[in-house]
Amino acid sequence: MIQIYCKNTQTSKSVAEGTTLLDLISEFDFPQPHRIIAAKVNNVVQGLKFRVYQNRDVEFLDMRDTSAMRVYSRSLCFVMTKAAHDLFPEFRIYIEHPISNGLFCSVKKPDGRSITKREIARLKKRMQEVVDKDTPFRRNEVQTPEAIRIFRDRGYDDKVKLLDTSGQVYVDYYTLGDYVDYFYGRILPSARYLTVWNIIEYHGGMLLQLPDISNPEQLAPYHDQPKTFNMFSENLRWNLIMRLNNVGDVNHACINGFASELIQVSEALQEKKIVQIAEEIERRYNNDTPLRVVLISGPSSSGKTTFCKRLSVQLKACGLRPISMSTDDYFVNRVDTPLLPNGQYDFDNFDTVDHDALQADVLRMLKGETVEVPEYNFKTGIREYNGKKMKLGKGAVLLIEGIHALNPRLTDQIPVESKFKIFISTLTSISLDNHNYIPPTDNRLLRRIVRDYNKGAFTARESIQQWPNVCEAEYKWIYPYQEEADVMFNSALLIEFAVMRNHAEPILASVPKNCPEYSEAHRLLKFIHYFTPVPDNEIPPTSLLREFLGGSSFKY
Repeated sequence: MIQIYCKNTQTSKSVAEGTTLLDLISEFDFPQPHRIIAAKVNNVVQGLKFRVYQNRDVEFLDMRDTSAMRVYSRSLCFVMTKAAHDLFPEFRIYIEHPISNGLFCSVKKPDGRSITKREIARLKKRMQEVVDKDTPFRRNEVQTPEAIRIFRDRGYDDKVKLLDTSGQVYVDYYTLGDYVDYFYGRILPSARYLTVWNIIEYHGGMLLQLPDISNPEQLAPYHDQPKTFNMFSENLRWNLIMRLNNVGDVNHACINGFASELIQVSEALQEKKIVQIAEEIERRYNNDTPLRVVLISGPSSSGKTTFCKRLSVQLKACGLRPISMSTDDYFVNRVDTPLLPNGQYDFDNFDTVDHDALQADVLRMLKGETVEVPEYNFKTGIREYNGKKMKLGKGAVLLIEGIHALNPRLTDQIPVESKFKIFISTLTSISLDNHNYIPPTDNRLLRRIVRDYNKGAFTARESIQQWPNVCEAEYKWIYPYQEEADVMFNSALLIEFAVMRNHAEPILASVPKNCPEYSEAHRLLKFIHYFTPVPDNEIPPTSLLREFLGGSSFKY
């Protein structure tokens, strides 16, 4: 017998060696408002078929937990790709990226046409048949060369390239009936767990709709995001032009000595976009009703600060005089900061910014007045006036950067024609393989962990601990306004994870195994091991990545 400590009940029980997590659920009595999907065993996420052979700590998870939701969505993708294989073996399904509270899937058909509504309806019906039949998911662990042979025999070159460069001795692959696929995380025990989902036509492909993480019994609300979709598509087109369809392609390019070229092309593409934005601002500045205010927003670690500085350089090259200010300098004094339900300061709340004072100063500047602007002292938590003055003279454009910059309430008294809105994010356009997309949040979280550590602000454990609150605030205060932007800018770099690996590995490895944050650190470590490491010595000092890695030529 072995001892299992259940974190849900804070009690221990003796069970037989080899008991599955699925069987352990009934051993412990705790509230289960939603179905248990997965569990953390010694702070590592495992599927419910996992067997315990030694004393372990176990925490059962339902879909309100992001780790469990990954298990659910991964399993749903498996059912979809199996159903597509059963019905349309000549089709190629690409699970590309999250959007509109679902997953966008493109479909390549031999005739080059888009998938039809009738074909999507047939696919949905077949998926439901797999669910109703309760087909089990089965995990198989084999040596990597054997897994490569299995996928090569089936013509899955994307998986062959990924595994060939993974450096792993053994890998897992999964079967669903007679269908074989590879996923880099855990899977549900069987298809009957997939009770909430839908699949609809979306921008020439399909949208796989997922449960709402806050209310898993219903679908997440649908919001069309055409501008975000177009930005993803733009980056995917460049990847295809460069013949880089997935991480395996990028790894092989790096191994074959093309890392420098990939860095140069990635930086050039971003600079080209910034030049285009600067030229559009110049054009609008010279209109009959000139543009005077540029609003720059984006989620945490999207690279807003460096983007603002690089845009300023290009605006100067256009003959304009950019003047920058941050909404952070208009924070209310810390004692006046709104509070979260747990009593902690809610630093991401819109009312953390004294928006009335900010807008009043901007309106005065638009009238040609000289304005003394504040500087926020983050050590004392007080907004200070230290004699810093700003004026919008001839040729001047005011750049306002901050997470709330696109919130309409921030500048509702400023004429629409005087404003230009930019939204920045990290929309990772490369996938591990055709069926394993990379969440954009992973990109930003790794950036934040490395930056916080390098600055001595927070440990990796602390950064991971704060991340759920950061993401929750973004969905409340930032993302609702992203589609209102005049232009979107993708700050993700094609080779970013390969460069980030050398920096992130030792930092993530410092997270203690006995803390809850180890689960996320373990997952991220496993994830970045898929990338062939590339040194950062050729990343230019003006790169957006330098904001996080250090070594930037810009002053922050």
